[in-house]
Amino acid sequence: MIPKIQLIDVQKEFVSQNDVLKVLESISLHVHPGEFVSILGPSGCGKSTIFHILTGIDQQSRGQIKIDNIPLEKWQGKMCYMQQKDLLMPWRTLLNNVILPLEIQGVRKTDAVKKVRELLPVFGLEGFESVYPNQLSGGMRQRAALLRTVLTDSEIMLLDEPFGALDAINRSQMQQWFLEIWEKFRHSVLFVTHDIEEAIFMSDRVYVLSQRPARVAKEVRIDVQRPRKKEFLVLSEFLEYKKELVNALK
Repeated sequence: MIPKIQLIDVQKEFVSQNDVLKVLESISLHVHPGEFVSILGPSGCGKSTIFHILTGIDQQSRGQIKIDNIPLEKWQGKMCYMQQKDLLMPWRTLLNNVILPLEIQGVRKTDAVKKVRELLPVFGLEGFESVYPNQLSGGMRQRAALLRTVLTDSEIMLLDEPFGALDAINRSQMQQWFLEIWEKFRHSVLFVTHDIEEAIFMSDRVYVLSQRPARVAKEVRIDVQRPRKKEFLVLSEFLEYKKELVNALK
């Protein structure tokens, strides 16, 4: 199977006048079509730098990146990229925030609104079309941001700690909800987190990165049937995965 995303020996250095900061050291990883893969590592190890390179915000110093086996610089597709902050525009209603990707794509306003209204119930946002972001809970803002991300119309989703700003209860609910949404759309997901339990619960595979300069310390396959329920978090199988990842992070 040809990977949807493939990084081969990717390295990244930031060069200043007086110093060279090595951030990524020989990173190789892949995501298959329809697969959910997490990148787990300590804060500041370079997880977000990988996303910056994939989205063209930055460029690798060495190594190759391929999308659908095409070099990234020649690939003509789109990626959905969602950061930890929801980045909703405070002067726009929820509906007008969510339709933004469709507006950018040149979709007529009436068609865009129709498409969004069809998806609002799926994302638990029906009835909130005219509400402004400051009137929404953190969980609902994240749902709106995820819907906006999905509407970018890409088979690839890059999610950079999207639930990191939520409290424990909302975070747990969003994890379960997002997996249900993912089952419907089956995007190829690359998910950055520093939460071990989140990585185990959400993922098909987990790449563990070392301290900076980051390298792949371990790859762990989470061989647990989907759909997954929260009961999985108290099973001995879950604790074994957690022990393996904790040891890999040392």
